[in-house]
Amino acid sequence: MKPALIVHGGAWTIPPDAANDCRAGCRAALEAGWRLLSKGGAALDAVEAAIVVLEDAPVFDAGIGAHLNLAGRVELDAIVMDGATLKAGSVAALQRTRNPIRLARRVLESCEHMMLVGEGAEQFAAQHGIPLCDPAELVVPRERAAWERCHQEDHADAHHLHRNRTEPRHVHQGGTVGAVAIDSAGHLIAATSTGGTCCKLPGRVGDSPLIGCGCYADAEAGGVSCTGWGEAIMKIVMAKAAVDLLRRENPQRTAQACVDLLASRTGGTGGLILLDRQGTPAAAFNTPNMAWGCVQPDGSFFVTV
Repeated sequence: MKPALIVHGGAWTIPPDAANDCRAGCRAALEAGWRLLSKGGAALDAVEAAIVVLEDAPVFDAGIGAHLNLAGRVELDAIVMDGATLKAGSVAALQRTRNPIRLARRVLESCEHMMLVGEGAEQFAAQHGIPLCDPAELVVPRERAAWERCHQEDHADAHHLHRNRTEPRHVHQGGTVGAVAIDSAGHLIAATSTGGTCCKLPGRVGDSPLIGCGCYADAEAGGVSCTGWGEAIMKIVMAKAAVDLLRRENPQRTAQACVDLLASRTGGTGGLILLDRQGTPAAAFNTPNMAWGCVQPDGSFFVTV
């Protein structure tokens, strides 16, 4: 089977002076994943490699650069799901894990449970050779400044501003990241990673690490990674809804139908990427922008914001 790969850096308002960083991050993620897939590598390795790149890029709301919660700390969530077995590895409320996707994979492969959170998840990480970091390493000046403005005034997305010396201020909300891949053996893997929402209550978990909400994969239909307003996405179990619709509908109509459902039933905003079981990519969103990209049939990369 011909491999396939699609990635996203979140559905949000991307200011002009952040657009190039978002494109570069998605392209680098595609390069990292495709480097493995194009040589016969496993979809699980490719998805992990792609998302690590996105978690390490401060422009996104995952890993380094994630939003701060109400207490001024980063709390990270991630999930990876195997379309063949329907097993997932999920982690949430991590404060000392630089790359949550690595820990989510370890849960998938080495844990009898499918989801671990907080201190228990970090204990599992330490026991399985995944190093823990100082929480301060995950905080970037942009997010610290936004958190301080939210405490000085009423909380608002407008406090998340991407600035430079020549451009006016723009809203900079940051975006969840995700990837879906199929390898040459036909294995299908989907994954999502996020820092959640700014000034969320400590311990809040959104859609991203929840099986069927922020991520779902079924080798009989396809794989999905979602992004957007987590509480709304959870209400319609959007990733599972998309995979179920893929059984009878084409990929692009599936993606658009799920975003339309998100808006009509919840008033929510967001987006999703997907691959059907043949590796056909699709994406849809109802936010001003979504950073995403895929590998085209000729092996070239398509990236857009």
